[in-house]
Amino acid sequence: MATPSTAWRAFEAAIAQADLPCRFVLDSAAVRIDARSSYQPDVLVTWGEPVTDDALVIPHPVIVVEVLSPGNAMKDLRDKLQGYFRVAGLQHYLVVDPDKRLIIHHARGHGDVIGTRIVSAGDLALDPPGLIVAVEDFFGPALGHS
Repeated sequence: MATPSTAWRAFEAAIAQADLPCRFVLDSAAVRIDARSSYQPDVLVTWGEPVTDDALVIPHPVIVVEVLSPGNAMKDLRDKLQGYFRVAGLQHYLVVDPDKRLIIHHARGHGDVIGTRIVSAGDLALDPPGLIVAVEDFFGPALGHS
């Protein structure tokens, strides 16, 4: 089952393989949307400047990840989508659905375009920053399969 822990492990492997100056942060820091609002994603990835371990707000995330649960699904799918893309520099918003074993990938396009695709297998290319993450790495073994 997908959890924030499986998501950060997927990014840990992808960042190590890509050898890029990216860092991931696991649900301990917020993303400021505006002067009054911030969200605390399950996982986020920054590019470039290192982030201190005690940082409470990450100013320039490039990727944010939310893992759906029954209590947060509507907020993650509607409100946070609009909010996260108000953050300059954010390129990808991934919504991980552990029940359906799929990822909804929202990516910043040109101008105000946000492209969306649903991915259930294979590799997920996140460019920028140039990471490739295996979709299967977000999920444990499927139940009923050996």
